[in-house]
Amino acid sequence: MPHASLDNERSDVCVVGAGPAGLTLAVILARLGLKIEVLDDRPDQTAVGRADGIQPKTIETLQMLGLGDELLRTGVKVYDICMWRRSKGSELGRISRQIHYPANVVDVLQPFILLCHQGMVEGTLLEDLRKSGIEVQRNSLFSSYSSKDGHPSGLQINFTQGGNVEARTEADYLVGCDGARSRVRNSIPNTHADALPHESFWGVLDGELDTDFPDIWSKTVVFSEEHGSILIIPRERNMTRFYIEMKSSSSSKNLGQEFVMEQARLILAPYRVEWRSVEWFGNYQVAQRVAARFASPDQRAFIAGDASHTHSPKAAQGMNTSMHDSWNLGWKLNLASRGLAKECLLETYETERKKVAHDLINFDFEHANEIAGGDIERLAENFRTNTRFISGVGIVYGENVLNQWRDEDALGEAKPGSNLPPAKVTRYIDANPVDVQLDIPMLGQFRIYIMVRDVTGAAESAFVKTLSQGIQSKSSFISRASRLASTSYEKKPRPTRAGDEFLQVQRYQTVSPLFTFGLITSSDKSNFEISSLPPVLSESAWTVYLDDVPELDTKKLTCTAKWLGGLEAGQVAIVNVRPDGYVGSIGRWNATAGDSGEIAAQWLDTYYSAFLQAA
Repeated sequence: MPHASLDNERSDVCVVGAGPAGLTLAVILARLGLKIEVLDDRPDQTAVGRADGIQPKTIETLQMLGLGDELLRTGVKVYDICMWRRSKGSELGRISRQIHYPANVVDVLQPFILLCHQGMVEGTLLEDLRKSGIEVQRNSLFSSYSSKDGHPSGLQINFTQGGNVEARTEADYLVGCDGARSRVRNSIPNTHADALPHESFWGVLDGELDTDFPDIWSKTVVFSEEHGSILIIPRERNMTRFYIEMKSSSSSKNLGQEFVMEQARLILAPYRVEWRSVEWFGNYQVAQRVAARFASPDQRAFIAGDASHTHSPKAAQGMNTSMHDSWNLGWKLNLASRGLAKECLLETYETERKKVAHDLINFDFEHANEIAGGDIERLAENFRTNTRFISGVGIVYGENVLNQWRDEDALGEAKPGSNLPPAKVTRYIDANPVDVQLDIPMLGQFRIYIMVRDVTGAAESAFVKTLSQGIQSKSSFISRASRLASTSYEKKPRPTRAGDEFLQVQRYQTVSPLFTFGLITSSDKSNFEISSLPPVLSESAWTVYLDDVPELDTKKLTCTAKWLGGLEAGQVAIVNVRPDGYVGSIGRWNATAGDSGEIAAQWLDTYYSAFLQAA
């Protein structure tokens, strides 16, 4: 066959697969300034069907990227879940109607599932990727990779273009986001995926309905002892998705659209069910699998999304979990590629995301069984038990080099390894009330929040001053790591993108390209000026916040009360937040102790030096 070689210097990362996982990863890496290539064997993006549910945590993730406004405008928001049942000899009737994400269970800004087909999500990500100057290389089928001679850290990646042209490229890292039959996974030694087959077959149908069924615009589960189950999902453009369990003895993957339609009519009778149009149809057998490993032994090749885990689609987890694999891996690859990370940082990708994958498989196995089984009480209990996990905000990473626990300090809702809870504060400089967890844009930086009840108090003021001096000392680890990061970003800067003049990212890089410092205080605004604060904070004018708007919070709590459970008089706390919005560590000190500011600065150095490199 003909041969082709992509003309270019070696890329930092080659991403294989341009579905939600691959595009999310590409968007993050491109924004952070890495040189990337994206290969996909399809001629174009997803047009219809496939994944469709975006959970609250994923909505927040898109908001952290400054994306998703169009999806929120055009998608369908589902707030409730209804359950119907018909036993033999009885009429079909509604058993219950519940709020999908009750405020007393899940603390989120967007308490709904957003429904829009996968192609809409891919379109949003592709548009953002183009703003960074990156296009997906279509009709490019990955075949193999190997270490490049003379370059122990470089990989040669082989693929075919257009079906008959052999091509190759080079990259420092390879990430396979190429689906359940991943060729990248198959190229990594000992990275097999063991399947756990399920007995039920399901058909999936997207179309515009003509029906008198009353709960068509709610998420609805309908059980029929005789004919099986349906999961009804409202969709954009006046459409409805049916997940239909096929209990007939003739069930197989070859069953077609007409059979599925007839099953729907039988299950929902006596209600009328006809289709004005059908946009997409598919069928599948439920199977759960997790890859044996998510990375090669040398931490150069990785897998994410369906390449590393698959499961049933009925809890709307697949696209969400896949995108968060990339959310976890992206910032770590950026730091590793820039020489800013120790080897242990990349190792946390597999340990953190593999645990999530196994938790998902365990939940999905139970959830799929309950939907198929027809026991409404057990299904409702399964849903209640797993509501936080389903929403995404209940994902918790275990203790590791990034997530460091001191139980005596984590007394509020902010916990190491967990999402930073939503909280409202007032931005000092312009008096705007903001969601503090979303206010700083995603720039691959760690956020260091210094939380002080009264920043004007003698002891607290002395603490913050000593802490600032310790951080900015030339010998401190944070200073040395910041210098190394500055050199890296000078050589390989983040791209200038359309709209950057509105975002003004330099506001968050005044002290360091690697760390953004913030102050959260209950002090009255009239009692201090930003210019009176020590340099670490006075130079971070856009991240000085007043903790004075509890009435705007989801739980009517101040940020300090929610995150920390409060602060005692004279107490100061620091909350370290990872670039992906998860809490890394929390520390508390008594400001009245003369050396507490110096100790806190040393604590910061110890935490970050465990996984970062410094000049």
